[in-house]
Amino acid sequence: MKPGIFAVRDVKSLITDTSGDAQLKRAVGSTQLTAMGVGAIIGTGIFVVIGEGADLAGPAVILSFVLAAVACAFSALSYAELASSIPVSGSAYTYTYATLGELVAWIIGWDLILEYGVSVAAIAVGWGGNLNAFLDAAFGVALPDAIAKSPEDGGIFNLPAVFIVLAITFLLVRGVTESARANLVMVVIKLAVLIFFIVVAAANFSTGNFKPFAPEGVDGVTAAAAIIFFAYIGFDAVSTGSEEARNPAKDLPLAIIGSLLICTVFYVLTVGGAIGIATPEQMSGSEAPLATALDEGAGITWAAAVLSLGAVVAITSVVLVIFYGQTRIFFAMCRDGLLPQRLAKVNQRYGTPARLTIGLGILIAVLAALVPLGEIVKLVNIGTLFAFVLVNIGVIVLRRTRPDMPRPYRVPWSPLLPLIGIAFAVYLMSDLPLDTWLRFIAWLVAGLLIYAFYGYRHSRLRRPAAAVDSPAERPETRSDEEQP
Repeated sequence: MKPGIFAVRDVKSLITDTSGDAQLKRAVGSTQLTAMGVGAIIGTGIFVVIGEGADLAGPAVILSFVLAAVACAFSALSYAELASSIPVSGSAYTYTYATLGELVAWIIGWDLILEYGVSVAAIAVGWGGNLNAFLDAAFGVALPDAIAKSPEDGGIFNLPAVFIVLAITFLLVRGVTESARANLVMVVIKLAVLIFFIVVAAANFSTGNFKPFAPEGVDGVTAAAAIIFFAYIGFDAVSTGSEEARNPAKDLPLAIIGSLLICTVFYVLTVGGAIGIATPEQMSGSEAPLATALDEGAGITWAAAVLSLGAVVAITSVVLVIFYGQTRIFFAMCRDGLLPQRLAKVNQRYGTPARLTIGLGILIAVLAALVPLGEIVKLVNIGTLFAFVLVNIGVIVLRRTRPDMPRPYRVPWSPLLPLIGIAFAVYLMSDLPLDTWLRFIAWLVAGLLIYAFYGYRHSRLRRPAAAVDSPAERPETRSDEEQP
């Protein structure tokens, strides 16, 4: 009798299946994984969302940042437990496969493909805009609209967006070690830019802008937190590197929780410094609130160039980490047979799924260059929150179905903390507009049709045991010592 649509993959089989032509190389440590988390989280959010949050909450936007971090922390703990217990590529998709069954795993995997793909395209478009802002602020020049904007915005195609996507594609094909090193450099640069801002703000700090502290009360703080929450999204991308971590039991929990903590500290210091030198009203009407704060509050007119450079570097690292996450989720689904399994072949020279990465890179480049993104970017939010819900549920289910399974990291006070994580995610999902829900449902329906006509029949669970369980010889890959 063939397994049903809710068949669960055994955790041990998920781990032992990472062999043969579909085996990734364990090449990154805790520092690089933590940098991946910071790289994914600190992007345009910190350079833009402060103004929106300050408009809603006033100086109490500081509390909004803390509240948003707490809301993410509950899900981060669940990701940490599952990532350390199931060190396999795929993130929420793999965890769901091991807890809630194949159909639900397909749904979340299909959801993550959309979330990450649209996110990378949208971030690449933002990269192009920030590159133009930097060129204008630093050199007084800018690329013409015809090659700097999509048809939606009055151009022909977005050349900078295509360039950054293809450049990141090349880097990811080249190797995970090289990608992690490049990301680490970019994270250092963007944190240095934020430290520059914090130091200048501290030297010109005034408490006068903090009164009244919470003009809109608790409602203003929570409303701002709902917006700011999405400035923290990205820590989940760390878990997509489970299979390439040298010591996943220790490195993954440290990287997931550590990156969230580091970003929270930088966010709070940055927003506190911004309010110390500029009023919420000054920042709320600006597309570059940090540069506005330095210009109007501290009188540093060249600050716009520094902050624009920081934004370009920040967004580059976000594109890198989010695109990396998408390739690893797609890779896991292909290896399980739910998508064409030949795409999961790992390049013998680089130790990466090169064919898969190049294909996705080309598709995303076309999306970023020509397709109107507009409202579909909101699907990133609903997709992420949906994944948070299932990961928290996964922790609770796996504690009951596999109580004796080794768990290098355990969520404290389970199931209470995972339940709180679910509540936060559901609350934020309920605040999203109806059209976002309709687009999300339409995407899931399309995914269910693909699963019914392809994924179900080609799943590894429904293939002869010999074809599933006999590992092929591992391809030769460069050792860590051979890495440049």
